[in-house]
Amino acid sequence: MQIHDLPYPDPGVPDARSGPRFLWWLWRNQLGGQLKALAWGLLHFAAVSALPFCVGLAVQAVVDRSGTRLALTGGLMLLCGTAIAVGDTFLHRASVTNWITAAARVQQLLARKAAELGSALTRRVAAGEVVAVSTGDVEKIGWFVEAASRFTAAALTVVVVCVGLLVYQPALGTVVAAGLPVVALAVLPLLPRATRRADIQREKAGRATELASDTVAGLRVLRGIGGEELFLDRYRRASQDVRHAAVRSARMWSLISAVQVLLPGLLLIAVVWYGVRLAREGRIAVGELVTVYSSVMVLNYPLQHFQEIAMSYSFSRPSAKRAAHVLSLRRSTAGVQGAPGGDRADVPRGDLYDPATGLVAAAGRLTAVVCGDPDAAGRLAERLGGHPTEPGRSVLLGGEPLDDLPLDLARTAVLVQDKDPVLLSGTLRELLDVPTSGAVTAADALAAARCDDILDALVQGSLDTADPMDARITERGRSLSGGQRQRLALARSLITDPEVLVLDEPTSAVDSHTEARIADGLRRLRSGRTTVVFTSSPLLLDLADRVVLVDEDEVVASGTHRELFDGEPRYRHVVTRETDDEPATADEGALLDALKELDEIEESA
Repeated sequence: MQIHDLPYPDPGVPDARSGPRFLWWLWRNQLGGQLKALAWGLLHFAAVSALPFCVGLAVQAVVDRSGTRLALTGGLMLLCGTAIAVGDTFLHRASVTNWITAAARVQQLLARKAAELGSALTRRVAAGEVVAVSTGDVEKIGWFVEAASRFTAAALTVVVVCVGLLVYQPALGTVVAAGLPVVALAVLPLLPRATRRADIQREKAGRATELASDTVAGLRVLRGIGGEELFLDRYRRASQDVRHAAVRSARMWSLISAVQVLLPGLLLIAVVWYGVRLAREGRIAVGELVTVYSSVMVLNYPLQHFQEIAMSYSFSRPSAKRAAHVLSLRRSTAGVQGAPGGDRADVPRGDLYDPATGLVAAAGRLTAVVCGDPDAAGRLAERLGGHPTEPGRSVLLGGEPLDDLPLDLARTAVLVQDKDPVLLSGTLRELLDVPTSGAVTAADALAAARCDDILDALVQGSLDTADPMDARITERGRSLSGGQRQRLALARSLITDPEVLVLDEPTSAVDSHTEARIADGLRRLRSGRTTVVFTSSPLLLDLADRVVLVDEDEVVASGTHRELFDGEPRYRHVVTRETDDEPATADEGALLDALKELDEIEESA
């Protein structure tokens, strides 16, 4: 795989059982690139290691006054220099290719997993961790996968040079062969502590990233309550924790680097001291001493890769562990991947049934669900979208387990709009450019979601177009109010026209008058389609065909809104927010009738 061939047609199925297994899987899946890097690395390191022999031969040729041998040695040095340049060039090319392709494979795998899990991903993994995995962790993983082949080439070169020195000059070669393992392995006792400190640093950095992302996402709310300084102080403290952890980690790696400089220096001193004694005694020639001395000097270069592989593994192991954790997340049954958007003719039809709570949403009807616990409502909405919290408890659509459907078909069948939907940057036309049945137009969806004022505001705020569909929306819709974002997200869900639409508090950020009009538009546009709305708003509840009360993850009552309001105290407590000591103080039926009359008057006007 070359860089120009990216992205991969199929990144494969990763071994996500653990971080090391995931790294090994990545290495095996680019075996061709690794072998290329190994071959060029061997050429490069071998040529570098051969230079001391050439220098020794040249010195000895000068001592012996042999012009022929000096010329031959010069030719060998020229050949070694050429091999060094060629090997280094193509080693760098192969290494960078391995790094980028490994990182690209991980990014594709993460993107595929995000597409598979959808909004359930951030419910199972913190948003900051997802950001860390898809940015910095990807580079660290690619670094280790790429460095493995260079380390292998360096290790083989060190072994070959040690054997060569033993054959060339046994006396000094024995000193070098005995000292090199100590130099190479001396840092191993320090690595566990360095790894732990690096893990602590990355853990604190992940928390700081998560805090920053949450703060940015909630900046509008923070400004509304005057909480900017509070969260800024929290981020400052988290940032300082990261800095202190980074300093402690850097101290350990500095110690490892110092050991890597000190021990080779001591080995070199030992070789020179012993070699000079042997030369004085006439047991070795001057050229042989220069050769051994130069070899030990040059071996510092491949030995640096021992430290690099230790550092890269230390940094990549927790990164690979986090990536493997994200990639190991599954729907209970992934199903067979179908065509994009799914075939609506194959979508099962019928009642939507959740065996965990006993909730039944009748086909073609508007069902409202009231939960006293917002977290329980979120979990139930996630299950209805095909993400069961327990194995074997899949939601049934028309009697067929939703998790047994192909993923694209399941998404065509059921669409879940979260409580806090995200609007991507782009034009309004691009926002509404989603897979649809064709039965609902953009105008119908926008009208049902009562987006008239939003369209006017987009035109007034745009300098280059009079068509609201071509007006741009900023990232996450930050230029819009909370209610405007909520209504545009609802319009996007309505235009999709799924067989089953699940809405979690779709009108929590709008006023009562707008909410009443949205409820009426939703009922009319979704007529004949199955719709489930999680809400405690009387305006939406009164228009529902059936209202279900869920308490402690179990359906405890069902009926119309007014039946439950009059006969079920738990339902009334949730809807009116009253306590046992504070009964409702208003006639809710009269209030609803008044709002409807007001809406009819405005429509007729």
